[in-house]
Amino acid sequence: MPENNANTEMLYDEAPYTMAEAIAEAKRCLNCKKPGCKTGCPIENNIPEFIHQLSMGNLGEARSLIAEKSNLPAVCGRVCPHEKQCQGHCVMNKAGKAIHVGKLEQFVADFDSEMNLIREKIPPKTRGNVAVIGSGPAGLTVAGDLAKMGFNVTVFEAEAEPGGVLLYGIPEFRLPKDVVRRETKRISELGVTFRCNAVVGKTITIDSMFEEGFDAIFIGTGTAISRELDIPGKELEGVVQSHYFLRMVALYNSKSVERNEVPVAQGDNVLIIGAGNVAMDAARTALRMGAKQVTVAYRDVLESISAEKNEYDMTVADGVKFMWKTTPIEYVGENGKLTGLLVNSDGTELIIPTDKVLVAIGSKPAKRIISTTKGIEVNENGYLITKDKPYGMTTFNGVFAGGDVVHRPATVVLAMKAAKQVVEGIASYVDAIKLLGIKAH
Repeated sequence: MPENNANTEMLYDEAPYTMAEAIAEAKRCLNCKKPGCKTGCPIENNIPEFIHQLSMGNLGEARSLIAEKSNLPAVCGRVCPHEKQCQGHCVMNKAGKAIHVGKLEQFVADFDSEMNLIREKIPPKTRGNVAVIGSGPAGLTVAGDLAKMGFNVTVFEAEAEPGGVLLYGIPEFRLPKDVVRRETKRISELGVTFRCNAVVGKTITIDSMFEEGFDAIFIGTGTAISRELDIPGKELEGVVQSHYFLRMVALYNSKSVERNEVPVAQGDNVLIIGAGNVAMDAARTALRMGAKQVTVAYRDVLESISAEKNEYDMTVADGVKFMWKTTPIEYVGENGKLTGLLVNSDGTELIIPTDKVLVAIGSKPAKRIISTTKGIEVNENGYLITKDKPYGMTTFNGVFAGGDVVHRPATVVLAMKAAKQVVEGIASYVDAIKLLGIKAH
């Protein structure tokens, strides 16, 4: 295995297709009358159609077909769980010869970016003004779709750059940051405006947005708050949330913070608690940041983990160790600093020596927006309550929500699916108030 350091790229992720490889793969598609790949895609991407165009070398038409459903093809092509969705539903999957849909989508999106292909005509922005809070998958999907429909859209992002979890949560080795920046640039070319360093609930509020002239507001802030493991010793130095760790690595890689601000040092023994995709990302990133050893501790067995199989397989290939049926009991430390974790491992109590524990047991929505706005209700778990008519509207008229802030944390494409449904709700609401001459708040 390569030496673990911040600049090492471990070589287990597949390389992208060349032109010849992409066309050869596209030619294998059977163009089924009832394409399982399309029904297996949460956003029902035009998969057989774009693959057919690609097989004939029509890259522009292939790009246009993908763009009808997706504003983030270069992202989806890289991080979607294809083996469960499009590729998993391919008629040839049972024979182990499924079409590699994700790699084909990635190829088309990358070719489009490199060649700067001609875009479709965008209608004038005369249909209404919409504010989007958050520039993760849900926010970018809503912004892009509404812009294509003739709405003037402004995206408010708390960070210095747009991209949300795509930029600050998913590691570079899974999703290169220049890819995210390319996708947000493409969305800005649709006429979308981005306002960064805009913390809604602090520097601006829902009420002031309506006063500014927006007809509707979409909240797509995801689940920004990590869930704590409530056991003794959680205040010890060395107990870190995985989301925070991943964000600091992203900031370090963009030269926004110094190396010593990343909470994993060269030579650390690192223990990950949890076994979802974030846990796999944290484990693999810790190795790349120079950790001596990384171990994932999970309370159940391999078959019950929530991480995608390919993410788990690549984590194992990178050299991460796993401890099954291991339940944390107490953080152990000396002089306020973490030295180990007391666990029950398969019926036996033991202390696992460690320098850092990265907690990855889930996340929940932040309260900053709802705490500064009267009339937006949440359920007992803190998720925003929304209506079916108009779809996605909260208990505050004109304020909509979608993605992880409404549902439990999910994948990029599932957040996009939910956002697309909300787009129709926003459009119908704004059209109605314009027709009736009603002023938005």
